[in-house]
Amino acid sequence: MKAPLIVQTTGKRKTAIARATVRKGQGRVRINQVPLEILEPEMIRQKIQEPLLMVGDRWKTIDIHVDVAGGGIIGQASAARTAVARGLIEWIKDPALVDMFKKYDRSLLVNDPRRKLPKRPGGRGARKRRQKSYR
Repeated sequence: MKAPLIVQTTGKRKTAIARATVRKGQGRVRINQVPLEILEPEMIRQKIQEPLLMVGDRWKTIDIHVDVAGGGIIGQASAARTAVARGLIEWIKDPALVDMFKKYDRSLLVNDPRRKLPKRPGGRGARKRRQKSYR
């Protein structure tokens, strides 16, 4: 099968949204114009690299550009990771890859629907309440 010219995918986590563009290239991966090799902190870099490491050397012939906005750094990393994994699946078109990603971590392919609970009256947050004193 012939690979498409450009593949665009998205990933979401909490309020972070990542848009990945996959095209033919030399194996460059950029997150918000920053090369993945120098992305800090290292934990974030490793989280985004997971799908790339799982496909082996098949990603060395493509360039992946990810734009991430919203949320915090962990949410952005999770969203970027999902977008990259979806882009790889759409580009490579290998059904075994889908099964491998699902077995490893389902969130590589599926957006995480969990959101923050809204703050409620009577306390500082969604769950914490002010203590009662009866004396």
